[in-house]
Amino acid sequence: MNKNRLTTHSLLIIFVGVSGCFSVLFGAWLAHGGQLLSLHEQTSLSTALQYQFIHTIALYITLVWALKLKKIDKLEPSMILTISALAFFVGILLFSGGIYLKTLFNIAIIGKFTPFGGISLALAWLLLVFQGKKI
Repeated sequence: MNKNRLTTHSLLIIFVGVSGCFSVLFGAWLAHGGQLLSLHEQTSLSTALQYQFIHTIALYITLVWALKLKKIDKLEPSMILTISALAFFVGILLFSGGIYLKTLFNIAIIGKFTPFGGISLALAWLLLVFQGKKI
């Protein structure tokens, strides 16, 4: 096996780092420079940021769980946890990313994808229930 190959899990861990960093930096900007935005825009962006940060942490924990099972079982990481991690990833992009793009760049059409991001986040959490039943 090629050790230099990036796997789905390693790409998702990289996304966690980028998303976490963005959350901190964007949060600082929103607290200071974002004060020039309308109250509605600040509220929308704050919601997107909160969801991004919480779900970035949830994605990280899910990946650690999946990789821990791989280490213990010497098998591939749990398919349920991998799908859950991918659902968190898609949810962050569509929900938070959609709100950012819609609010900051007035791309109204992107707002149509935001509910799919919310559904993806809910699905990610629900998949954790199924993994938990296997314990």
